[in-house]
Amino acid sequence: MDWYIILAATIKIVVFVFLVTLPLVAMSVWAERRVSAAIQDRVGPNRVGPAGLLQPVADGIKFLLKEDFTPNHVRKSFYWLAPALTMIPSLLTCAVIPFGSQLFGEKMVIADLDVGPLFVFAVASLTVYGIVLAGWASNSKYPFLGSVRSTSQMISYEISLGLSIVPLLMIYGELNLGRIVMEQAQNGWALLPLWGEGLSVKGWLLAIPLFISFIVFTTSMFAETNRLPFDLPECETELVAGYHTEYSSMKFALFFLGEYAAMIIGSGLAVTLFFGGWSLPFGWLTPESIDAEVPFWHGLIHIGVFFAKVILFIIFFIAVRWTLPRFRYDQLMKLGWVVFFELALANVILTALLLMWLK
Repeated sequence: MDWYIILAATIKIVVFVFLVTLPLVAMSVWAERRVSAAIQDRVGPNRVGPAGLLQPVADGIKFLLKEDFTPNHVRKSFYWLAPALTMIPSLLTCAVIPFGSQLFGEKMVIADLDVGPLFVFAVASLTVYGIVLAGWASNSKYPFLGSVRSTSQMISYEISLGLSIVPLLMIYGELNLGRIVMEQAQNGWALLPLWGEGLSVKGWLLAIPLFISFIVFTTSMFAETNRLPFDLPECETELVAGYHTEYSSMKFALFFLGEYAAMIIGSGLAVTLFFGGWSLPFGWLTPESIDAEVPFWHGLIHIGVFFAKVILFIIFFIAVRWTLPRFRYDQLMKLGWVVFFELALANVILTALLLMWLK
């Protein structure tokens, strides 16, 4: 039995991380370049493969073949460690995200933990150490300033990010992401309560704090992943390239992969918490319970639905990046501490009052 569990987990890791998430990173880079080109009235990548689809492959080969240059003035051991500390937590957080219902009787989640959101936030916060080490070990002023900016930004927005999902956890009474998805599948998505118990007065009233949670969560996720309009840590006009100024070759590629992997996992978490995860609208093809056996083709459809939602959310990430201007740093910190922190806290109190009144 132990060997079966290890084998099943290994297969899920290989499929979800190496055959889905990493190729999705490559396709996100391609999509970002094509979308930005369309917005700016440019052509974008169109030489390598049909419509430039193989451009990410060419970029990956370029990163592998470039000279792995290490400047003499850096603190070498920490300089080499930093990219891995940035990349690995981004991939580890996918372990608790349910990317489907069942397949061959196996739940489509690598680790079905009862503390899923806490695991995600705990592991994702380790990325800060990689960024701090990158700036400090580079022994240069621009990377150091970029890492200090990133650290203060990520720590600030982690508070509102964590508080934003507290109302959702209070409403569902669960910390298991799989059960939260099942609850939404049966009684309406958090942001679309149009079937089951979600159609009741209680469902529509609780949709108000859930919508506020979604706004705070999504904006904080932009800040956590250093995406525009929150990309002050790698602000080209001020800091060259921020904390990865001194990096090249595969070390730079790891930072690059880490950022896009964090965007994909963040999109997966948003889909899981607010858009019903792998479930279809109106309870279509929803199993009776989380442990009920699911037909093979239902399982495949659920996996496809989950990744379709994630891709739509990634497109939203990309569109925002190429639409909004960059914040000033004082505006960014004020938004985090003065607006979102108080808003998330007030939303927790509002949810508690609503639940007490509706009980």
